[in-house]
Amino acid sequence: MSLKDTIETEYKNALKSKDKTKISTYRLILSSIKDLDISNRSGPNKKETDDDDIKKLLKKMVKQRAESIEIYKKNNRNDLLEIEQNEYEIITNNSIKDMGKVMGALKQQYSDDIDFAKAGALLKQLLN
Repeated sequence: MSLKDTIETEYKNALKSKDKTKISTYRLILSSIKDLDISNRSGPNKKETDDDDIKKLLKKMVKQRAESIEIYKKNNRNDLLEIEQNEYEIITNNSIKDMGKVMGALKQQYSDDIDFAKAGALLKQLLN
């Protein structure tokens, strides 16, 4: 299952649970993915959007949210701060799920050969 499919599934689950914050955040993510897909197909290289492209997009979105959170904290805008923090958590959860999948695969194949604390730290750095 691709990362886009996972996000679409999470969006559908949010619709079913009627969680307005998740719905709006996943809509924002899917809209950004669609924009990225359009720009990739119309550019000179004309390539399909893959999971790496989506991860870069999510990383950019996380960075934007982190910057906004700092600005809202400085300016004492608690109303906007809460919204940004919720979006930040939802977006970063997709990276955490990827980390769990990779760590599970590593444990299956290399259960006795790897220091999983170091592998987890490295993986977290790569995903974020």
